[in-house]
Amino acid sequence: QSLLGAAAYTFREALAGFGIGAAGGLLLGIVFVRFRLLERALVPYVVASQTVPLITIAPIIVIYLGFSWTSVAVISAYLTFFPVTVAALRGLRAADPRAFELMRSCAASDRQVLWKLRVPASVPYLFAAFRISAAASVVGAIIGELPTGIPDGIGGQILQDAQYYVTGPQKLWATVVAAAILGLVAVGLVGLTEAVLTRGRYRSAEA
Repeated sequence: QSLLGAAAYTFREALAGFGIGAAGGLLLGIVFVRFRLLERALVPYVVASQTVPLITIAPIIVIYLGFSWTSVAVISAYLTFFPVTVAALRGLRAADPRAFELMRSCAASDRQVLWKLRVPASVPYLFAAFRISAAASVVGAIIGELPTGIPDGIGGQILQDAQYYVTGPQKLWATVVAAAILGLVAVGLVGLTEAVLTRGRYRSAEA
């Protein structure tokens, strides 16, 4: 197993975890903005979930989902969803109140207000959270590979290289550097996506 192959394997796990966590966080944000009672009831539990060390959560997830790729993706998603949830809550409420009142005066439905006003206003907040979550998804994937014993990713490579640290420390350091680069790549891809989408929005506005 080459280091490049291990990085690619972990990146796929992180990508799945990022997708699950980002979608779940955005959905939670929308639900909380729509239903204030649910927000007051559930947000404390969402916050409390982030105070539990991941090292204690990971084995529980593995017990229920098995020593599989799915467990790693879920562990990665666990680190990903919280920043997106917080950003969604802030961003969905950041729309101009005057625009909100204008849409209400035009008898716009809640769905129209959400997709035409709230979601566009939340984009800058969401992409800021996506950057954090992209790096966190890589960390979660690597940590998730440790209790699952998956040897194909960066986490498995770290365990293997650590056993031979005395005779070949450079291998472990190379793997650690590869993990850091993988996180930077994930964050860079989010930034690139934001730049492309933002450029498209500006062009549409100018047109």
